[in-house]
Amino acid sequence: MRDRFLLVITTTIAIILIFSFSFRKFGKTSFALNKFAVQDTVKVDSIAILDSLIIESEGLYNYKLYKSNAHASYYAKRFHGKRTASGERFDNNKFTAAHRKLAFGTKLRVTNLRNGKSAIVTVNDRGPYVRGREIDLSRKAYMYLAVNKSGGEMRVKIEVAQLKPEPPLPSPLTTP
Repeated sequence: MRDRFLLVITTTIAIILIFSFSFRKFGKTSFALNKFAVQDTVKVDSIAILDSLIIESEGLYNYKLYKSNAHASYYAKRFHGKRTASGERFDNNKFTAAHRKLAFGTKLRVTNLRNGKSAIVTVNDRGPYVRGREIDLSRKAYMYLAVNKSGGEMRVKIEVAQLKPEPPLPSPLTTP
């Protein structure tokens, strides 16, 4: 009889604790039932430029060095047409990339350290999920940069590209 009484008491206490802790975190939270996450999880200002503060100016962009010796690879063909973390469909025929930390829409200049060729790609996915790799390039971007077209990895320099600010228009009051 005593064992049965203890079993009922412990079960009741366990049920009360489970309910009180499991519903506590959901009390004031609103849920978004969107199937595909479009909002970026990384704040634009939270990324530190790692290797240098050198700003290079060329064409439409200013470039800040992000990483001088990074390991790059390219997406497998099986991902073509699938949704990326940004919500858009992945296209292996565009100049896009996946990065773990940089915000979606960030433009990067990726330069092959072996031959000096560079391409500007847009971050639209998260990854790569292989240890030691910094960036995953679309197949088109990778083949544009690659020396060895049959290889799947290369050493690259990654620079964050920022549009140059437009020069201010002359004030009509100061011109004769």
